[in-house]
Amino acid sequence: MQTKKNSLWGQVFGRLKKNRMAMMGLFILFALLLTALFANVIAPFPFDEQDLFATLEGPSGAHWFGTDEFGRDIFSRIIYGSRISLQVGFVAVGFSVMAGGFIGAVAGYYGGRTDNILMRLMDILLSIPQLLLAISVAASLGPGLLNLMLAVGIAAIPQYARLVRASVLSIRDQEFVEAAVSVGSSDLRIICRHILPNCMAPIIVQATLGVAFAILIAAGLSFIGLGLEPPTPEWGAMLSGGREFIRDYPYMTIFPGLAIMITILGLNFLGDGLRDALDPKLKN
Repeated sequence: MQTKKNSLWGQVFGRLKKNRMAMMGLFILFALLLTALFANVIAPFPFDEQDLFATLEGPSGAHWFGTDEFGRDIFSRIIYGSRISLQVGFVAVGFSVMAGGFIGAVAGYYGGRTDNILMRLMDILLSIPQLLLAISVAASLGPGLLNLMLAVGIAAIPQYARLVRASVLSIRDQEFVEAAVSVGSSDLRIICRHILPNCMAPIIVQATLGVAFAILIAAGLSFIGLGLEPPTPEWGAMLSGGREFIRDYPYMTIFPGLAIMITILGLNFLGDGLRDALDPKLKN
């Protein structure tokens, strides 16, 4: 069974390698992870180090991306900001996948009144735009890293709940589930050991794309003052701080904006590639 499992994921990775855009996205993600892990080594200056004699300097050999109004090195702040953005993206999506997956699995497996109640609650949340819901939650909880991750994660729960529910509905009546029921397995064991592992393909794809959207929402919340507070180097907050100087010092917004754009682009490339690689119709 293990050999078959490895062979299946080996085939998936083989198809993924043939997609150049997906491999580019994987490379970008890998580079970002290394940047976040070794930010202390890569960044030439501490993110909060101020040099009042070098304020608002343009890109140069000493400061590759220039400095801000406090003389802080923008390149160093972007490097350290990758930690915040990736942490928010992965933790928020992990929370929404677990919470939404549990709700969707329970609704799909039991059906009936349980399904109706849970899905109507999800429909109410889905009727609110995700960004607006995140803004509402963040405004209620206040600024801070934990609150930012909770706001982004809660806003994404309904889409994962509906995704998992749809997958569970297509699996719960298959023979291997009926066999598990016949030998007396508990509902929790059936859901966790037999149903959810067979729903992983769409969850992985949606989670990869969800990380990109979570980073974008987190940057948006920080931009309007509902995310992290200064001097924490968060890309959205850096954009917000640079907008006052955008006419005379455009590099203050260009470089954080490029960091967000490249990250989102890479994750979208990877998500699209995974969707094609995990598509059963493309299997040989």
